[in-house]
Amino acid sequence: MKRSHRVHLRWRNRPMVALAVSGLLVTGSFVAAGIPTNLGTPGAQAATRPVGATAVDTRICEQYGSTTIQGRYVVQNNRWGSTAEQCIDVSDTGFTIATQQGSAPTNGAPVSYPSVFVGCHYTNCSPGTNLPIQVDRISSATSNIDYRYVSGATYNASYDIWLDPTPRTDGVNQMEIMIWFTRQGPIQPIGSPVGTTTIGGRSWEVWRGSNGSNNVVSYLASTTISSWSFSVLDFVHDVRARGAITNSWYLTSIQAGFEPWQGGAGLGVDSFSAAVNGGGNPSPSPTATPTTPPPNPDPCRVTYTPNSWPGGFTANVTVTNTSPRSLNGWTLTYSLPAGQQVTTAWNATVTQNGSGVTARNLGWNAVVAPGATASFGYQGTLTGDYRSPTDFSLNGVTCALG
Repeated sequence: MKRSHRVHLRWRNRPMVALAVSGLLVTGSFVAAGIPTNLGTPGAQAATRPVGATAVDTRICEQYGSTTIQGRYVVQNNRWGSTAEQCIDVSDTGFTIATQQGSAPTNGAPVSYPSVFVGCHYTNCSPGTNLPIQVDRISSATSNIDYRYVSGATYNASYDIWLDPTPRTDGVNQMEIMIWFTRQGPIQPIGSPVGTTTIGGRSWEVWRGSNGSNNVVSYLASTTISSWSFSVLDFVHDVRARGAITNSWYLTSIQAGFEPWQGGAGLGVDSFSAAVNGGGNPSPSPTATPTTPPPNPDPCRVTYTPNSWPGGFTANVTVTNTSPRSLNGWTLTYSLPAGQQVTTAWNATVTQNGSGVTARNLGWNAVVAPGATASFGYQGTLTGDYRSPTDFSLNGVTCALG
């Protein structure tokens, strides 16, 4: 994923839109080549247009309905978090949210992510894309975006860059870079702030965390950005400098759209373009200059105290915030050794999927000041000999054990 200045838990069980980069430099607005009024996409409906309004070629109301424009980009409705109606009007240059009837609390996930993309996600690849492509094979990656905002709604304008250690074209990628061009309402990025940086001549507050499915590094603009031409690689290089990815990872897609919590009709991407070119081994961009130190190598410490007996065990877990900033919401992930299954927990919401365990704060213990601790515990069943877990990550960052 947020808000009311709390953790934005993002999902994403949505089919992730793939922004396939064509490998040819694309500049300016889309100029769609003869998109029919109805492209046959399930849920795509002909849109009515008032006199003098921007031309609308397709209206999409189906939950995951999508279409292509300019033979190069995919526009999707992607109403993944609500059963309420949402429709988007797709034009020859982008899209507009026509209706959005859903609503979600601001301390949770948004209702949707209508967006335009290039690349591959969940088997949906944009036409002619050269993605996925390894980071060290990219010579340039540029983009242009023009957003249209409205008042009276709660939303962000979100530009997503997805990366993964493998050249996958389906499923959830391991790293999501979120660029927040603006936010309206009491919402915030996933995780907690870890510093500030200057990228592309602009100032950003940097957040880092995990939504339980993938790691997220977010860049929150200091002032609202409506239109911008920039280097995608500047953000990729900054994330790499923070140790979150390596040059061997793959850029899989680029997306631009909106995450509405409440309202949003009238929001639009008026134009979008992106181009990723191969050719090799670029050095980090000089425009990505951290103005505060990167996170500590071990910004957290975990003390794990077990008590076991034949057939069962308990564990008390203490997390110490060793970073210089307060945590505003926390998620601890780790793997239990074979034969251990959590049954009951206290002072945290603890879930287990296979060997993987996720512990999330409750409302009263979400904030952990620098040097302070948060503790929780649980009881479980045991088969075989007892062993303690050793791999702990807090909001997507590896913790020291001790």
